[in-house]
Order: sequence, then structure tokens, then C-alpha cells
Amino acid sequence: MPDPTPPPSTPAPKPSGPTINIGEEFGTAKRNLPPAQIVIAAVVGVMIVVAIASFVKRAKPQAAGSLDNVVAVAIPDQNSTMAALTFTISNSSEKVIYIRTLQGKIKTASGETTADAVSAIDFDRYFQIFPALKNGAQPALAPETKIQPGETVKRTIIVAFPVTLDAFNQRQATTIVIQLYNETVPILLTR
Repeated sequence: MPDPTPPPSTPAPKPSGPTINIGEEFGTAKRNLPPAQIVIAAVVGVMIVVAIASFVKRAKPQAAGSLDNVVAVAIPDQNSTMAALTFTISNSSEKVIYIRTLQGKIKTASGETTADAVSAIDFDRYFQIFPALKNGAQPALAPETKIQPGETVKRTIIVAFPVTLDAFNQRQATTIVIQLYNETVPILLTR
């Protein structure tokens, strides 16, 4: 018997509606993000605004001055040096500045040494014991002192450094560090 031949097949009907190209992915950066040029321009714009704001709002010293005179004497039997540091300070801001702390700092061949200023009440006692400290000395600048806007004062602090007089005399730099109550940036007077 002869084999029956299958009937000719008819093509399947095409679906109606939109077709989806499965080769294209919709969850990629190409579909979800703006063009790279726009992103880069926005980032650069934000960086410029932040840089300008940082420059305008940066902390600035509210006063300036100079270290005018340094007189030092050896403290007997202690390998220490007491120094009278006389300086001028001018309030260049538009507000009153309040002195919080006073320190002296020296840089020697062996490193930096920092010392707090002695109490202003003890100045006369130190001047009696070490008369050389009085050379060029001005009235003491004490913590809690107010300096008015535009005011210039010439004052002295006394500090005791734990270095010998020879090491002090061979120092590379002397600095007065004045920390204010209402500012974050200290005033540095270096010589």
C-alpha cells in the first residue's frame, strides 16, 4: 500500500501586537542613565561650587603680629631655659577676640618643644629671680584678655623650655601660639 503523504503544512499565523527584540536588554546603563557628557558636566559643576564655597568659608586668622624680642636665661640645676617672648599683635577682624591659651614653641636640632606660658601673676617674681628677663619686656598678656577690633597691643609671655641654654641659643625658630576662644585657627608669631 502506498504511503500516504502528509498534507502540506501551512505557515503558523504571525502574532499581532508589538514584537520584543530579546537581544536588547533594558536594564543596562545605556537605557537607565543619561549620557556621560551630561553626568561629567554636572559633577564638574558641583565640584566648582564646593571649591568656591570652601574658599570663601575657610577659617582665617583674625589677628596678625610679630615676635619682637626673645630673652632667655638658664634655670640653675634643671637643664631648662626660661624665655621672655615679647610680641606685637593686631586685631584685624571686625569683632573682639578673646585669648584662650598662650604657648611658646622652639625648633631645635633635636626637634620641636612646646611649653605653656607661665601665669601673668608670677611675672614680678620671675623678674626678681632672673632680672635679665626684664630686658625689653612689656606687660603680660594673660588668658581671657580681650583685644578690640583694630587694636594693637605689645605684650610679653614667659615660658620655660626643657632644653639647656646652649640648645635654646642654637634653635632654628621660635614661635608663639595664641589660641582664641572664638576661632579655630591659632595665631602664630614666628621669628
